[in-house]
Amino acid sequence: MFSCTDPKTLEGLHWLACYLTTGKHMAFYGSFGTVLLLLAVTAPAALIFGFAGAMAARSPIAPLRWFGKGYTAIVRGVPDIAFFLFFVIAVDQGIEWLRHQIKCPDWDMPIRQGNDFVVCTQAKMPLSNSAQWVHEAYGFAIAVFTFAIVFGAFAANVLYGAMRAVPKGQIETAEAYGLSRGQTFWRILVPQMWIFALPGLSNLWMILIKATPLLFLLGVQDIVYWARELGGSKIQVYDYPHSDWRLYYFLALLVFYLALTKVSEIVLARLTTRLSHGQATLAGEAQRRAA
Repeated sequence: MFSCTDPKTLEGLHWLACYLTTGKHMAFYGSFGTVLLLLAVTAPAALIFGFAGAMAARSPIAPLRWFGKGYTAIVRGVPDIAFFLFFVIAVDQGIEWLRHQIKCPDWDMPIRQGNDFVVCTQAKMPLSNSAQWVHEAYGFAIAVFTFAIVFGAFAANVLYGAMRAVPKGQIETAEAYGLSRGQTFWRILVPQMWIFALPGLSNLWMILIKATPLLFLLGVQDIVYWARELGGSKIQVYDYPHSDWRLYYFLALLVFYLALTKVSEIVLARLTTRLSHGQATLAGEAQRRAA
């Protein structure tokens, strides 16, 4: 598109056009998609973990109930950044340890060697000769799993409270009509709980958006990583050297996140209006009066 040669021979808009279309900038633009993909995958995954945790916390089976309540209490009680840094390492080493036991049963050296975690070459995840996209996909998958575990615990607490907020009269009426416990749960409780859960889930979604820069700590080259790299001063000639432009790059991130939260607010407001229809809530009552 542009004739980009030695930056010293370029000036003005030509220099800027070449600078903004370098390979690193293309990776920077792609990292916005990485953040959106993380949100698109993590949100439903966290909701699944949360729903399972809430169901476990309500279970009449004591061990299952203890597990559900323990999951929410432990994860919510640990600072997010500490959990992210610990859990990613633990999961990665756990996977490699299992692969090591299967693929290298004759290994006679200790896996823990001082501060090093050493497994056989075949047990590495991913393998050292794997393509670059495999390494990136593996790191992204670990990040998604970690995000889902953490935010699933918060979602479990929200959904547990929403289930308890459904009027007991609805449950009693369902039982009086002969519905089983499972039918009452899926046909009466679950459809009605979402309107009570939505305020908490909305806040959780906003927190998830703000937590996406933690990808940088998990080794994923996200928008924060590239903003810091590209905004810093360059010293090599063919890297298009410039002064410290991090302010402008992080200002672009600010605009991106503000736009994303604004769109989220609009969507969540419409979803709230839709779910409130026919519900015994203030919003539902306002709709009935307006009708």
